[in-house]
Amino acid sequence: MANREELLIIRAARAGQAAAQLTLGKRYLFGSPGLPKSSATALYWLDRAARQHEQDAWILIGSHIPFETVRQATQPDKLCFWYERAFDAGVVQAGLVFAKLVLAQGKEAVDESLCRKALLALKTAAHAGIPDAQWLLAQHIERMQAGAPHRSSDNQDDNGEASTGTKEAALEWTMRAAAGGMVQAQRALADRAWDAADYPMFLHWALPLAREIARYASALNKTALQLRNDDALLLSRSAQALSRTADPDQEEMERYWELAAQAGDRNAQFSLGLWLARMDANGARTVAIPGLAHYKKSLRWLALSAEQGLADAWYAMSKIYLKPEFSQRSVADAQRYLERAAESGHSAAQAELGMSAWRTRREQSSNDTRAVYWLQKAAAQGNREARILLEKIAGHASPAAWAQAAKRRLTRDMVNVFPFLAARIELAALFGLSRTEALLLDLNAADCGHCLLVDIRAQHPRSGRRLILVQTGHERQTLSRIARLFEDVDCGPDGPEGNYRQRLYRLKSLVHD
Repeated sequence: MANREELLIIRAARAGQAAAQLTLGKRYLFGSPGLPKSSATALYWLDRAARQHEQDAWILIGSHIPFETVRQATQPDKLCFWYERAFDAGVVQAGLVFAKLVLAQGKEAVDESLCRKALLALKTAAHAGIPDAQWLLAQHIERMQAGAPHRSSDNQDDNGEASTGTKEAALEWTMRAAAGGMVQAQRALADRAWDAADYPMFLHWALPLAREIARYASALNKTALQLRNDDALLLSRSAQALSRTADPDQEEMERYWELAAQAGDRNAQFSLGLWLARMDANGARTVAIPGLAHYKKSLRWLALSAEQGLADAWYAMSKIYLKPEFSQRSVADAQRYLERAAESGHSAAQAELGMSAWRTRREQSSNDTRAVYWLQKAAAQGNREARILLEKIAGHASPAAWAQAAKRRLTRDMVNVFPFLAARIELAALFGLSRTEALLLDLNAADCGHCLLVDIRAQHPRSGRRLILVQTGHERQTLSRIARLFEDVDCGPDGPEGNYRQRLYRLKSLVHD
């Protein structure tokens, strides 16, 4: 509570006395026995004193009132003048706040000369060793580079240093800010090193931050721990980078992965699951990790990661359920998770499913088309084994000479009178069917979506079963159109097209083979 002296000062300040306003602003700025510290209240009274030409008022504003306080004022742009005057008076810290206030308004809202002066103030503060200014200058340079990539950098600035329009200058100021303890700059350098796969440099910048986050987490109740997404990502990456070193601290790695996994980072959950299972992403035992495997704990973290869309986690779970030492070993569960991984886009799982289906094609006739489906997806992702096997078991669409010749002889009237025959000729011309295959193929069962199933053994026992890949949009559209034509049509000898002899006679009559 304000004492008698302070009440007199408040009364005089409210009456408009500049000296009292300055004194009251100091009391709120540094605190007093009767008045609490309040930067916002101090700014209010110092601003009123500065308007009455109290020089100490704007010096105090520039030296002690931070940008966060000014930003919350009703009209922060009007307070920018006091920081400018304080900077002109030699207060370097005021130059930083002045630059922040000006640059926050954008070039369209302020005069160009004021922008140049704000940039000069920012450079001065950066050269004075203020990490916040160095980081802000680095960000400003990057924005300039992004906004004007066509501009070439100047050779030198007034101080003989690199121009502020170069990427090298931005990196230099970022490193200065990071060395000065600017956390945002340290994170930026860590992200840069991670993107470049420079793990030693990443650990140089990220490991101190990760240890600080871990210490903060240890001081909290684990059940109430709520890490930010960027903190969890930093911990996860730090553990991943530590695992690539020659002699990592395994307890520290596991601690980081556990904290990030609890915060919901799916990569950390996946890595922690593999760590607990003592295996790599392909299911092989990792001898570099000592101790026994904890498969039940591993499955818990892998399941959480998989539910967030990580296909590798489904694949790892399938490998765990196949391990003979796992007490809950289950081939059915392993197959189920392998299919989940394949459906999520895991190329190795797709290749395994395709190869397995091809090996068991004699047990179920449709397994060959299922094999082609998964092998085709795996080959599209660059899986070499899937591509080699796919080339062996399925052919490519290639034009049939007889069908092309027959198609050229068909007139519009013929197509209108015999639409089914014309469609079969068109299909043979596109996919390379023989004349017997074209005339006997059951179109209702032939279209498998990803491939064309050619199987006429029911009416022509000496023929074979083969698969033709559907690879282009034209092939897909043509096959869909022809399949719609034969929808709900009996393609057998009792259907509207007749038996094989009738179809062959009609073909020869129309095209004069």
